[in-house]
Amino acid sequence: MPRKPLSEVQIPDLNLDEDILFKSQKTREEDNAEKVIQIPLDEISDFPNHPFKVREDKAMIELSESIAKVGVLMPALVRPKESGGYEMIAGHRRKFATQYANIETIPCIVRNLSDDEATIIMVDTNLRQRENLLPSEKAFAYKMKLDAMNRQGLRTDLTSCQVGEKLNSIKLLSKQIDESERQIQRYVRLTNLIKPILDMVDEQYIALNPAVEISFLDTSHQEYLLNVMQLNDCTPSHAQTLKMHKLDKEGILTTDEIDNIMAEQKPNQVEKIKIPKNRIKSFFTNKTSEQEIEDTIVKALELYQRIQQKKRSNRESR
Repeated sequence: MPRKPLSEVQIPDLNLDEDILFKSQKTREEDNAEKVIQIPLDEISDFPNHPFKVREDKAMIELSESIAKVGVLMPALVRPKESGGYEMIAGHRRKFATQYANIETIPCIVRNLSDDEATIIMVDTNLRQRENLLPSEKAFAYKMKLDAMNRQGLRTDLTSCQVGEKLNSIKLLSKQIDESERQIQRYVRLTNLIKPILDMVDEQYIALNPAVEISFLDTSHQEYLLNVMQLNDCTPSHAQTLKMHKLDKEGILTTDEIDNIMAEQKPNQVEKIKIPKNRIKSFFTNKTSEQEIEDTIVKALELYQRIQQKKRSNRESR
């Protein structure tokens, strides 16, 4: 077959092909880039077993008022769900405050993350941004992150560990959050407490060290101890919980032994006045902690005392 003369050969428009190439590459880059988009609140579910409580306190009201005026200044971070919608990674308080302000959408960064990546970011973000964390919040947050780190095999690209540095997960977490390894272990032990006793730790009725010893008891003994505490309006000292733990390790802890130990007089035992909750519940919300209730009552009594003293002074000056 004779060849066509060169003048008749169709030469492709290289400039056109380059435009198509660069346009498609630019489109791909834009598609892969993270964007801030407005997402309806009802399309965003909370992170499973989110360990940090969202409190309807003064700080939350102030955040809601700010969002109502100027909007959400820092976008939340979410990841897409296979079943549709999104899962919140960082921004639970902003979501609640936005809802409180009667706004239906929230700006979000959408990022594809594995379960472990999402867990680590969720924990790290909250540990950095939140103050006055409850013992239970630290307990479950530390445990969730340690579990995720262990599943990852301490991958250095996600944990910022130097190449060649061999650290176990607790040692690495200790370096990241400036908390001793022993203290991290104490907090993680709290995840073995039954919820009512863990609530008492959050409300500062039981100190950390006694709570750690209680966490070694099985559920039935914890429930019995809770019943004793409620009936007698008392909590065990560290020494008492050490005795219970020791007997439990030896396999000889019984309900009678718990009664005997709890009947011991603690050297720092302080007599308490008990007020039925139904008499004061109208003055507080359901989310008000017992410590906050106690502080408020004491302040009210101090104010009442000042008023009475002023009245007496006025009567005496007449």
